[in-house]
Amino acid sequence: MKGRALFSTQLAQRLHRFRLREVPKQVVVQSKPLLLDTIGAMLAASNRKYSAPRILVDFAKQLGGRPESSLVGQSFKTSCVNAALINGTLGYYCDIDPHHVGGILHAPAVVVPTSLAVAEKEGASGIRFLEAMILGIEVTCRVSYALSPVALYNRGFHPSAICGAFGAAAAAGHLFRLNAPRFQVALGLAMQQASGLLAWASDHTENSRPFNPGLAARNGTTATYLASLGFGGPPTPFEGKYDAFTAFSGERHPEALLAEWGKHFYLPEFAYKLYSSCSFTHPGLDALLALALEHALKPADVKEIVLRFPISGKHMIDKNELKSHCAQYILPVALVFGQVMIDDILEDRKKHPEVARLSANTRMVGDPGLEKSYPERYASIVEVTTTDGRRLARRVDHARGTMENPLTLEEIHGKYLKLATTVTTIAHAERIAEAVDRIEREKDVRTLATLLRNLQTPARAARAAKRTGRDRHTR
Repeated sequence: MKGRALFSTQLAQRLHRFRLREVPKQVVVQSKPLLLDTIGAMLAASNRKYSAPRILVDFAKQLGGRPESSLVGQSFKTSCVNAALINGTLGYYCDIDPHHVGGILHAPAVVVPTSLAVAEKEGASGIRFLEAMILGIEVTCRVSYALSPVALYNRGFHPSAICGAFGAAAAAGHLFRLNAPRFQVALGLAMQQASGLLAWASDHTENSRPFNPGLAARNGTTATYLASLGFGGPPTPFEGKYDAFTAFSGERHPEALLAEWGKHFYLPEFAYKLYSSCSFTHPGLDALLALALEHALKPADVKEIVLRFPISGKHMIDKNELKSHCAQYILPVALVFGQVMIDDILEDRKKHPEVARLSANTRMVGDPGLEKSYPERYASIVEVTTTDGRRLARRVDHARGTMENPLTLEEIHGKYLKLATTVTTIAHAERIAEAVDRIEREKDVRTLATLLRNLQTPARAARAAKRTGRDRHTR
């Protein structure tokens, strides 16, 4: 690389110089529904009926520490590092958050919690927060393409966790106002800590699956916090004998880190989920539900379901032990109960007679004809054999919610309200949405953080209304 700066150096310089004025207006506009959708996923996951949130909240209380940053859905603050960890876990817990199809990752579940935690600690403005969020998502995706998400999966690494650590470091570094050399160290320290395996596929509690984005948020925040204090670290994570490529994927595409910087943004490419399950299942779910609607199929009418999927991604959803990632479970649940939403994927429905029967008669086939477009498309073909002998088939290349088959802003908002109102009132949920809509005009992101921490529950609203009534009667 004689005659020009290393990729690590060039990337750090761009991170240091990044400002919202560099971002096309349309990307800024699109960042808000992405933020709102991620917040909806975090709010739904904060419900104390779920095991991971309960345990993590107890963990934060037992650790103690300086109250710097809010825990979503809770009534207290913790350190910014622990807030990033816990809120990052919430982001991916219900598997209903935005994802990047080609990058095969959940960048907002990592970067939004990181940006919220550090921005609140630093008292950053809404503009500064939005810059950090956009920057972190950009870096997460670029690192994924540089390392190759398919190569990461083949080695048992979770791209959201590995690449998310770099994105979290970028977001936090912007909020800590690092200079370019310190940014290099932050990225190097993020590489040192980057972790997250696909081994969660054998954890039936589904606690460790969402823990991976939490790890990325925590590790990126820790890396940058240390770098801001002068801690040393490898300044060239993308070069040298022990670089990130050697460690994580064995592939090298460093040009992806810088290609069309400032011209091409990954944020508008993110897909919104209509189903609480692995995104690989979504085109198949669209196809199956469309067939059921078109042919008025009831579960009892279906004898067998076959899902054809690209060979390279098949292993993630074929007889996976987790409900969220098992096509043989998810497709039958969708047929029996309708569109899979928040409770369906975490509630165990395996013993339902029709789910059990259909699960035993659902299989996956790795299809070479679908392979060439993967991972940029999760093209899927569903074949249904009915009990009266009919053979029905439907192919879907782009699930509803992807940029090729987008949701309307009204649909995104409606989904957010459905998620948020599992833990708060519709009035409070709308106040959060309003704060997101005006985020770049907020002088302090703590306004949004306070709304996310101090939720108005139906019980609290009723008590407040009762108090108001008494006060009026007294007057």
